Amino acid sequence: MVQSIIHIALVVKDYDEAIEFYTKKLNFALIEDTFQPEQDKRWVVVSPPGSVGTTILLARASKPEQESFIGNQAGGRVFLFLNTDDFWRDYHEMLSRGIEFVRGPKEQSYGTVAVFKDLYGNLWDLVQLREDHPLMKRSKVIFLV
Repeated sequence: MVQSIIHIALVVKDYDEAIEFYTKKLNFALIEDTFQPEQDKRWVVVSPPGSVGTTILLARASKPEQESFIGNQAGGRVFLFLNTDDFWRDYHEMLSRGIEFVRGPKEQSYGTVAVFKDLYGNLWDLVQLREDHPLMKRSKVIFLV
């Protein structure tokens, strides 16, 4: 059996400002932006550069109870983890694009990490996993198949 998580929904206030942030500040690719008239919403999918895995569905809050989760999808914990092949390149690029880091770079047993906020305040880890990390070994096996 082979299964995978293809999308993670991220509640946003506005499609266009979210697209602007993810494509211009984080350099993500806009994969899809399709209007769905029957639901009066858009299906907006973005993905980190070079990624072949899980994508992010930018889902505009459509009810008052959803609006309360904008920027707080994980209750103040780090919500998403952006792995990179070059931490320092991406860290400096993100700083130059105005990304706010709330915790600076730190060497951990699993790799180099810093915490940043997205445009609504959700916390992300920018991380470069060590080569011997189990996920790095696993991803090499997956891509070799």
